[in-house]
Amino acid sequence: MKVQLVGHDEKYVVEQTLLALFPGEKLSYGPADPAADRRWAVITMEDREGGGSRCCHVTTELGWDGNAAPYSFELPLSGTDYEQEGLRRHALGMCIFRAAQAVTGIAPPWGSLTGIRPGKIAARSLEGGASPRETQTLLEDYYRVTPPRARLALEAAQAGLRAGGELEGRDIAVYIGIPFCPTRCAYCSFVSASVEKSLSQVEPYLAALEEEVRAAGALVRRLGLRVRAFYMGGGTPTTLTAEQMDRLLGVLEDAFELDSCAERTVEAGRPDTVTAEKLRVMKRRGVTRVSVNPQSMDDNVLRAIGRRHTAEDIRRAMGEVAEAGFAHVNMDLIAGLPADTPEGFCASLQECMGFGADNLTVHTLSLKKGSAILTRNLPIPTAEAVGRMLDYADPALRAAGYEPYYLYRQKYMSGSFENVGWCMPGAENLYNIYIMEELCSILSMGAGGSTKMVAPGRISRAFNLKYPGEYTRRREKWQSNQAAFAAFYEAMKGAGC
Repeated sequence: MKVQLVGHDEKYVVEQTLLALFPGEKLSYGPADPAADRRWAVITMEDREGGGSRCCHVTTELGWDGNAAPYSFELPLSGTDYEQEGLRRHALGMCIFRAAQAVTGIAPPWGSLTGIRPGKIAARSLEGGASPRETQTLLEDYYRVTPPRARLALEAAQAGLRAGGELEGRDIAVYIGIPFCPTRCAYCSFVSASVEKSLSQVEPYLAALEEEVRAAGALVRRLGLRVRAFYMGGGTPTTLTAEQMDRLLGVLEDAFELDSCAERTVEAGRPDTVTAEKLRVMKRRGVTRVSVNPQSMDDNVLRAIGRRHTAEDIRRAMGEVAEAGFAHVNMDLIAGLPADTPEGFCASLQECMGFGADNLTVHTLSLKKGSAILTRNLPIPTAEAVGRMLDYADPALRAAGYEPYYLYRQKYMSGSFENVGWCMPGAENLYNIYIMEELCSILSMGAGGSTKMVAPGRISRAFNLKYPGEYTRRREKWQSNQAAFAAFYEAMKGAGC
């Protein structure tokens, strides 16, 4: 598609909106020629004065395979310069979306929304005094979100507001990253190393990580912060041996004051890394929640995504998890994996519900750059097939007593759908809500860690080095990140927050 921008250079908003509407379409910028170009768009944006007020006026002329139509959208501008920039981008996205709807008749499940946190719009509406019904109507009528997705956004927002209401200004969450896996899954683009190829890196990595954990614990104590949730992810944390896991969790306990920590989660992840000994270590060290992530219960699908375990291994691991007696257990599934079908996905979901896990997360496949699915051009289910999978999951989970409690979207998702965390009432994973709704700071440790500093009206980020080797060698990077974290909280204190 040839795209011509007039009066602005908001390529990011334009690309996110157009690619959500026309997945796989290649965009190029320059003068559009309706007579020569089969698919084109001319998108004009300008500020206008009138009646003593200022507004952003956007016009989108869109041509698609012989159909063409202009559409205009206008939005009053108010607030700070930053807030006005947000309003301009919102007007731009809405205008492009409605022009595309007029020309093609398409109706994406999330309407005009392209962000990763659709629940934030619902939360702002509720906080502004709107009723749940009014909030759902806003999503459906103004943003053109389909009713099932509007309901999900509303319910996730309500769960986020409940969780946020229990936090104090000094509350934070803590994350530790273990960037190792038994093998690399076909859908994965995370920074993780196969243990087969990087076994020699594990011990040096853990030594560096333990140093960072001790320093972070001392910092948190000095700042007078309170840890409300702990999460160990990856990678696959249970690629560590039982002894390594015991040592790392012991360092965490010594470094941090965890009496007020409401939950401690470890991703057991791949069932081929789960052993009864590791589970006993985690239970003894105070872990309250483990997550076993089969992604599918179909052996053909597991082979297609590069897993070296079978569905029977998952059943064995879940039996050991149940015997260990954790307070909460999560399982993850992905809709849209290579070799999967709607029937196969539905069977996987039904079996996972039968394990007794009180959390089930249903992801939609995201086509990530660098993943084997793209580099090897693996065939995947159509967007229609993925829609059938998700349309089955929602009512099936509700009928079994699960409720949605957190929600997010990613770039390049099959069918532009979503990821949803479901749980039994009272079994919410608070860390997931905190990070998705940006309710409190997340202090991250380990390779690839992303520390997020959150205060009213302000969010800052600091990133650890990505790869285990460079993380191990360059401790000065995490030290500078911890200094930024300290400066953030000292500035908050100085501002009276």
